[in-house]
This record gives sequence, structure tokens and C-alpha cells, in this order.
Amino acid sequence: MEEWIIPILEDAICFISKSLFMSATVIDGRILAREIRKEIRSKVKAILKKGERAPKLAVVMVGDNPASKAYVRNKVRSCEKCKIEHVMHHLDESVTDSELLQLVDDINQDDSIDGVIVQLPLPDHIDEDQITLRIKPQKDVDGFHPQNIGRMALGLPAYIPATPKGILEMIKRYDIETEGKHCVVIGRSAIVGTPMSILMSRKAYPGNATVTLAHSRTTNLIDVTRQADILIAAIGRPHFVTAEMVKSGAVVIDVGINRVDDPNAEKGYRLVGDVDYDAVAKKASFITPVPGGVGQLTVTSLLENTLLSRLHAIYE
Repeated sequence: MEEWIIPILEDAICFISKSLFMSATVIDGRILAREIRKEIRSKVKAILKKGERAPKLAVVMVGDNPASKAYVRNKVRSCEKCKIEHVMHHLDESVTDSELLQLVDDINQDDSIDGVIVQLPLPDHIDEDQITLRIKPQKDVDGFHPQNIGRMALGLPAYIPATPKGILEMIKRYDIETEGKHCVVIGRSAIVGTPMSILMSRKAYPGNATVTLAHSRTTNLIDVTRQADILIAAIGRPHFVTAEMVKSGAVVIDVGINRVDDPNAEKGYRLVGDVDYDAVAKKASFITPVPGGVGQLTVTSLLENTLLSRLHAIYE
């Protein structure tokens, strides 16, 4: 055998071995959420120690959507763990636009309230955009108001939408390199996909990535995703991202939370992400689970924004 072939063969064998036995590092959202809640609680205690009032969040929910009720319970429990005060407004599904707008106006004018979230989705007869626009930007801790989205896009201080903010925190706390990397985001929603693409391309860390924003109309999607060093799936389809769509060593962040029927589960269903976790974890370098991943950081990001509002850290 020619000597020059030996190093090539050794490299090939090494690569194949790594591919066969690769197991992704799991980005544990539960552990990170506990750490962040502890940090928030410490900062709130410092505020209270100075004799000042605690941050306060107003939560508005319309109707009895089971998923919304679960999300709201989680937010309320997290507030309590972080010593953040909260006020709950649970409205009947028959509430009118004008009644809901009046409640938002009242909250906007209440100086004791630092942040407000209106739990989505709203009933079909309510204009969600109108409600979002009515929330005072200084209290828009969800980061959905056009003023905050615009400030974020310009690199100005802003309330970053909770899920993208949580993803950034995951990347930072696991020391994942982003500069010069190719980041592919699947999904272009105004809540996750679009702001995530902006944040990953900004001149900061995490950021300085080359970003591709893919969606349902993207042709040859598999060719696009296989180029990704960082793949963020936020398309809302269970197990949409398969192993063949992911290149070896990629960072895979799964934003999806989907219910699939499972007669063996206690509730008759189970939660899965947009990524085929078991198969993709064998190829990825880092991966987020569902549940226990991004969703955990979404709530803590909301509380962080409420704390920032109390400290006037975004708007003077």
C-alpha cells in the first residue's frame, strides 16, 4: 500500500467511528431555567431590600383553551418562584374587542404594573394585531409590539420576544460558537422564526452568523438544512426534521411543541418536537429535547423582561 494513502484511510476511519458513536450534548432547559430563576430571585430580593416594590406582571387570558390554561399556570408558578408579583385577568370567551382594549388601557395606566402579556391565541372574533398594538411598548414584555421588533432589528435596547431570547440564552450558557456559522431557521413566524433570523445575524454574541430563513415554500429544503451548522426548527409539525436533513455535528434547536395521540400515555397524548429527536441526536453535537428544552427558557425570558421593565433598563 502506498504510504500517502495511510493517513487518508486513518482520517476516514476516525470520521466514520465518530459518526457511528456520536451522541449529542443535551441542552437541558430545566436546569438552565432553575439557574435563571435563581438569578432573577436574587435581583428581586435586592430590590425589596432597598424598600422598593417587586416587579409586577399582568396576565390576561380569554376563554378556557386547555393549552393556554397550562401555559398561564406555568407562568404564574414561575412568577411566584421568582418573587415577582402577578395579577390575573381571566375573561369570558364572549368578551368584545372594546372590552379587552379597555382592560389593556387600564393596565397601561397602572404604574404598579411593569409588564403585561395577553395569552394567545385569542378567540376568532378578537383582532390580535389590534390588541398587540394597544399594549404600551414599555410594558410589552412579550416583545411583540412593532416598536420593540423595530428596535431589536436596529440593534437598539428592546424587549426581545421570549422564545428567541430563551434560545440565545441557551447558546450562551452552553458556549456554542455562532460567529461565521451557517444558521438555518425553519419557520418564519413573527414570534419565533423571523426575530430569530435577525438576532442570529446581528453583530453580537450570539450572532455574526450567516442566516437562511426557510419555510413551507422553500424548494429543496433538505439541501438547505444539510448546510446548517446551527438548525433551528420552528415549523409546528411533529418530527418534521429527520436525520437525513441534518449534517453531522450540527447544533439542533427544537422549538416545536406538538401533541400526538398515544393511547399508552396517561393523558392519551404525548408532547413531541419538530425534530425526530432519537434519530437526530445521534448526528448532532448539541440538541434540545421536547419537553424540557426551549419551552422552559421561554417563561424565564418573560420574567427577565418584566424585571428589566421594573429596572427601566430598556426604556428610561
